[in-house]
Amino acid sequence: MAEIFQSKAAFGKRLSPLTPADSVGVIVRERAEDALAIVTARRGMAADLAKRVNAMGIVLPSRPIRAAQGSLAFLGIGPGRWLATLDDGANRSQRCDAWAKSLAHDLAGCASVVDQTDGYAVLQMGGAKARATLAKGVAIDLHPRAFHAGDVAVTQIAHVGVMLWQLDDQPTYAISVFRSLASSFWHWLSVSAEEFGIVVAGATGPDRSSAQPRMVQQQPPKS
Repeated sequence: MAEIFQSKAAFGKRLSPLTPADSVGVIVRERAEDALAIVTARRGMAADLAKRVNAMGIVLPSRPIRAAQGSLAFLGIGPGRWLATLDDGANRSQRCDAWAKSLAHDLAGCASVVDQTDGYAVLQMGGAKARATLAKGVAIDLHPRAFHAGDVAVTQIAHVGVMLWQLDDQPTYAISVFRSLASSFWHWLSVSAEEFGIVVAGATGPDRSSAQPRMVQQQPPKS
């Protein structure tokens, strides 16, 4: 019997309720149910790998962009390397490592696949001041003329290594960080967004923005 996929929140324990403000500029939520894997092309097999991925309905990116079909996406993160994502617990009825093994089977001989679901945490970030908040720490130009929906960057935010991609033109971003650095990243984000107002939405998934958000504050470090 398949084991039910249990989401493992990396940020949730660091949040606590506050009284809602009149205006909120940044809305975030953790994508705790997403599955992630790093895909690396084997030497001389890039063309065959592209054909395999194309059979999944996706044109494998040759540059830092996101290509998706349904809940599956491939993000170009470096020469011959991609971040594969399965969004919003679409594979809830299976263990997340089963999805990575299935992907490895589909790409056998063409690529190495390493499950990173427990290695990374993904935070989704939107709102009228999302771009302005990220601009305080990100090392790239996020102006719409330079960074668009579908674009991907492997960069740093406040000295924390991240994979950043833009989901739409609102704009909404997804930010992947090592789980061990989630606390450091959240500290920077909560402080940087404080002037705009920041809330954490309670739902998961790209189309569940109707969930009621709650105001949050940074938990003080334990002595």
